[in-house]
Amino acid sequence: MQRELVERELTPEGPRRSGGVGRRRRSVTVNLAESPLGWLHAHGHLEDRLFDAGERLRADYERAQLGPSVTMRWDAVRVRGGGGDQGLTPTERQIAARARFDGALAAAGKGLADILWRVVCAGETLPMAEKALSWPARSGKLVLKLALDRVAEFYRIG
Repeated sequence: MQRELVERELTPEGPRRSGGVGRRRRSVTVNLAESPLGWLHAHGHLEDRLFDAGERLRADYERAQLGPSVTMRWDAVRVRGGGGDQGLTPTERQIAARARFDGALAAAGKGLADILWRVVCAGETLPMAEKALSWPARSGKLVLKLALDRVAEFYRIG
């Protein structure tokens, strides 16, 4: 796993990016390259099954190329080997990933898909997602677990 460690000062609102007024408080080392889903799993907040479901969803999101991209594509026209979509053209693999992604979000349900997409695909932390969705603090973890459970059922992760 990639590591990008940065020191952050702890404040009552959470880690602060730069020094503030007053005396220095405790600081923590934060790995900016770690995904919010990976953090939840590493700290025992998600069981393996739910983590695997989230990683499958994120992989389909990336294979379907649903994220923002540059205007020019530099990848090769033909891609050979690997993956469960063998025998498909790159476009067909992208369409298959999009279909799986859409199916997984539909399986999660309308109210649960929002937090699922924000944390798993967009890489937002739970507090950021809760704030963006105007949810009460600390409610996102439970809703995310419910969504990931439904996604695990969709992907047939045991």
